[in-house]
Amino acid sequence: MTSIEWPIRTDRLLLRPFVPEDTDDVWAYQRQPEVARYMRWDPRDREQSRASVEQMAGENRLAGEGDCLSLAVVTPEDGRVVGQVELVWLSRADRQGEIGCVFNPAHQGKGLATEAVRAVLGLGFGELGLHRVIGRCHAHNGSSARLLERLGMRREAHFIGTGLFKGGWRDDFVYAMLRREWLARG
Repeated sequence: MTSIEWPIRTDRLLLRPFVPEDTDDVWAYQRQPEVARYMRWDPRDREQSRASVEQMAGENRLAGEGDCLSLAVVTPEDGRVVGQVELVWLSRADRQGEIGCVFNPAHQGKGLATEAVRAVLGLGFGELGLHRVIGRCHAHNGSSARLLERLGMRREAHFIGTGLFKGGWRDDFVYAMLRREWLARG
């Protein structure tokens, strides 16, 4: 895949690979029960967040199938990490990817997640040449579903009972967008 120039700039944000110094900002949201509610992990202690940042810092390029590009979403005024956005390379042959994001609740409701994920979709469909990008979310996570819909992704599936999740069966929504649909949005 293509080499990416860091940081990626949007109107209000910088997207860049994670660094160890991001641990406290990441811990600020990973420790919150409302953030962990729909994640496969429980609220994290500082050491777990440090390990998470260390892993994400290594996810800084897409060289082959299964690779994940994890980016810190930073407010340029204060340099704080307010969330993370990811792009996973699912298939080289079919040019498929998957997006995901997690944001600090203190920075939700301001359009920052929409702005950050839109930038990563632009990267996926533009420089990386993906044909199709999907996004998945827990069916009860209305905020994530609305985000994917705001981005113009269409809901293609509602999977029932996909697996045991925090004491119950998980249902999932799967959204998708094709490159031609992205380009048609202007």
